[in-house]
Amino acid sequence: MANIHPTALIDPQAELDSSVTVGAYSVIGPNVRIGAGTRIGPHVVIEGHTTIGRDNNIFQFASLGGMPQDKKYAGEPTRLEIGDRNTIREFCTFNTGSIQDQGVTILGNDNWMMAYVHIAHDCVVGSNTIFANSTTLGGHVHIGDWAILGGATLVHQFCQIGAHVMAGGGTVLTQDVPPFLMITGAPPAPHGINSEGLRRRGFTPEQIADLRNAYKTLYRSGLSLEEAKAELAKSAAEAGDSAPHINQMRTFLDGVTRGIVR
Repeated sequence: MANIHPTALIDPQAELDSSVTVGAYSVIGPNVRIGAGTRIGPHVVIEGHTTIGRDNNIFQFASLGGMPQDKKYAGEPTRLEIGDRNTIREFCTFNTGSIQDQGVTILGNDNWMMAYVHIAHDCVVGSNTIFANSTTLGGHVHIGDWAILGGATLVHQFCQIGAHVMAGGGTVLTQDVPPFLMITGAPPAPHGINSEGLRRRGFTPEQIADLRNAYKTLYRSGLSLEEAKAELAKSAAEAGDSAPHINQMRTFLDGVTRGIVR
């Protein structure tokens, strides 16, 4: 294949589309599948049961599909699944899943992963996210679409971060973060709705105002979490075009297991 550098080591059982480009000294294992148009830089290691979609750009020294950093792991054939059009920069490390969860680590589409990002076993990352340099996810973390995590953000295992969240650099998260919030600090504190991000993604002024009111219900009203959820349900019933977004926040709160940053 003309797109494969002669020094690359690719197992004969690996399945690469004919349009895949592989740089010098990269190593690709037998259980790897890579879709059309994906570019693998030099000195990249892709191993394990790893599937990578179309038109991804993987930079030098990334390590994808390594075994989970879990002492319980006993060699089970768990997986890493990466979607389409992702940018994965230098020294990123994404691990396969574990049988203690669904057995798969997932990265969606159109994500921008900067240098030294670590995605641990059994994480599920949505689409259109941005992880700045040295962001680290513990095992079993779930991240919603359009989330932005600033540099050196640390996320404790089993945490959930909702869609459209923006976390400032150096944030340390040990609890769940509802969708649409801005948050920063160690320990972290909420700082309102990510209104600028929502505006850029086509949310109307009315929808942003309704989400700001939902935020006040959750964080400024003095209500307990259960009371706030009931109020959000009432707001959604009267919110018109904003109802799906308010319901998204309320539904997220129904699934909280570690408590929310509050």
